[in-house]
Amino acid sequence: MEIHTGKLDILKRKIFSSAEEMKPILNVWRFTDQKIVFTNGCFDLLHLGHIDYLAKAADLGNRLVIGLNSDSSTSGIKGPGRPITDQLSRSTLLAALSFVDAVVLFDQSTPLDLIKAVMPDVLVKGADYSIDQIVGADLVLATGGEVKTIEFLPGYSTSAIESRIKSQ
Repeated sequence: MEIHTGKLDILKRKIFSSAEEMKPILNVWRFTDQKIVFTNGCFDLLHLGHIDYLAKAADLGNRLVIGLNSDSSTSGIKGPGRPITDQLSRSTLLAALSFVDAVVLFDQSTPLDLIKAVMPDVLVKGADYSIDQIVGADLVLATGGEVKTIEFLPGYSTSAIESRIKSQ
């Protein structure tokens, strides 16, 4: 299913299949001294916890880039039956958020190559990670960037939603 008309074109322009594809926009942002924030995840079944987390991440800079695990990457991490929603749906929903500037799909189990390509000013993960557990933290810190963690909104998770659906 191709997104190709009207307002949906705006969303399509925010979704990239690789870091190489988004290099021109990264160059513009850097040239204009925009502070680039990067986070990543599967973002399966977008919920209030995701919105809260991403809005707080966006507040840490001028541009928010989300590394989105592809369907195959999500399955490898989360197991069979995941993702619940496909990468086109997940990337389009994320791109629809006004504070998200770019969504970049990646197939690897970690976003390290993507972080190397984006070289964010701020790398963000959930507070369930310590700084030393965050992939790419050493690289971002070594180049003068920041690494931040954000507390999750209690009571919201895709796994909890999935469990409630299955118990119905």
